[in-house]
Amino acid sequence: MKFKLALAQINTKLGNLEANTRRHEEVIAQAAGEGASLVVFPELSLSGYLLKDLTMDSALDPACAAPLKHLAANRSQTACAVGFVEQSRDFKYYNSLAYLDGGSIQFVHRKIYLPTYGMFDEKRFFAAGDTLRPVDTRFGRLGFLICEDIWHFSTAYLLAHQGALMIVASIAGPGRGVRGANDILGSAASWELLARTVAQFNTVFFVTVNRVGFEDGLNFFGASLVVDPYGNILARGKTFDEDLVIAEIDFDLVRRARAQVPLLRDEKIELTLRELERISREKFLLE
Repeated sequence: MKFKLALAQINTKLGNLEANTRRHEEVIAQAAGEGASLVVFPELSLSGYLLKDLTMDSALDPACAAPLKHLAANRSQTACAVGFVEQSRDFKYYNSLAYLDGGSIQFVHRKIYLPTYGMFDEKRFFAAGDTLRPVDTRFGRLGFLICEDIWHFSTAYLLAHQGALMIVASIAGPGRGVRGANDILGSAASWELLARTVAQFNTVFFVTVNRVGFEDGLNFFGASLVVDPYGNILARGKTFDEDLVIAEIDFDLVRRARAQVPLLRDEKIELTLRELERISREKFLLE
């Protein structure tokens, strides 16, 4: 399966659903004009990231959310993945990503790992997701994660072992530090190392889609990535500037990589499960 993927490295207006929906619509049309069949947006792309007390006001119920339905029914019939605040039926709020295609919401991933260290305080405003499933799409089986999720290596491992051919991480990554003689942004270097490792060890395409701009003095650095199953970078977004990154995805490359380096085939899931159960029991006893 071959298709063109677009990474929508955009800025967003904090708490302004109407303006952000219009921006999404513009980018989807632009991506379709460049031949892309799937457009992926950053974390909380419809609302902005540092919502705090705006969380509730920015929330959408997927069952009746006009912005999501509007984007799902775009004229170009382009599939997209959109970040938003999800309101559940029991009025919990989740940092979520919706996969939209064919005029409807096909799948929603709720962020599982909510950071509470350094500048992050997501647990104060969001509930945590508790399921991890890939989704079958017209492109193939895809896995979706949100930012901190991917820093826990088990998430990509579990998606790959459920047949995901590509894992997409929508992120809101702040720029921090520099590294080396070339003044490489430290946070960008960390994400690149992580992306290449995840792709190679799981023999999947791995994609990061980061936003740009400022919120309350916090800067988001962009530098979105597409990495192939061998760990090679196929495309990279600009640093600090909006960008529409186009990359051709060919899932036959996954087939070849898994034949040449059969890591998933040879993985001893039974051993992993057995040892995790033992570790969990021992940890419970120690606590």
